[in-house]
Amino acid sequence: MTRTRRPIALLLMLSSLHWLASSDGDPAVNSRDAPKRPVLQPKETAPPQFTYTLKNLKGQVCVRASLGGEYVVRENKKKYYFNLDPSSTQASGYCRNQKSVLSLSFPGGNLEFTFIKEGDVSYVKTITGLLIPAPTCKNCQNKTYIGIVDHEKLFLAKNGLSFQCKSETTLILSNNLRLKLVPLQIQAFDLATGAFGKEVECWADYNKRMIPIVLGAVAAAVCLIAVLTYVLVRERRGRGYEQL
Repeated sequence: MTRTRRPIALLLMLSSLHWLASSDGDPAVNSRDAPKRPVLQPKETAPPQFTYTLKNLKGQVCVRASLGGEYVVRENKKKYYFNLDPSSTQASGYCRNQKSVLSLSFPGGNLEFTFIKEGDVSYVKTITGLLIPAPTCKNCQNKTYIGIVDHEKLFLAKNGLSFQCKSETTLILSNNLRLKLVPLQIQAFDLATGAFGKEVECWADYNKRMIPIVLGAVAAAVCLIAVLTYVLVRERRGRGYEQL
């Protein structure tokens, strides 16, 4: 088992022990003392944005992530949504020269990023997600949703630069679990002052910015061609009348 998957396995183990302990005739704990669990919503709302940071042993910021996170659960051909709540989410992990891990934990779930530094670039290699929500109906069974995106080069940027995407980023973690990040700005390694470095723009933002410019240029070119055509046609007609 890799280090990336250990937090998820641990949470699953703790969850299993909790349900086993609570399956007896008498509840293991008072319902008021039971841990809060994510409540899935039938309608989607914009997730709140928050900046999470991680510091190394020297007290320097080594990972910085500003994002709004939303889990999308597919169950019985329906979609349910859960937004990460910054007030109940804690950042933990570790930083090394070539690898860093940022783990965002909240009651009933976890979201973890594994960063890799390779030469003059850095990227996110692995994203894991875990969600143990409250049942969506009175007689519904308890379910655990877990997923992973691995061996990728996500959010690639040169060292000292941050990756930014204001557009929605959707990642398929498993058949029943998706992750939406909007907006997103993230960086690990080489945060000189603890602040984000210069932004590297994602393709979605680039296309949104360039398409109106391209369309405007095409429209201007079409108008110019139409005007020139009109002028040339008018001049030719004028010359034809003079010959008569």
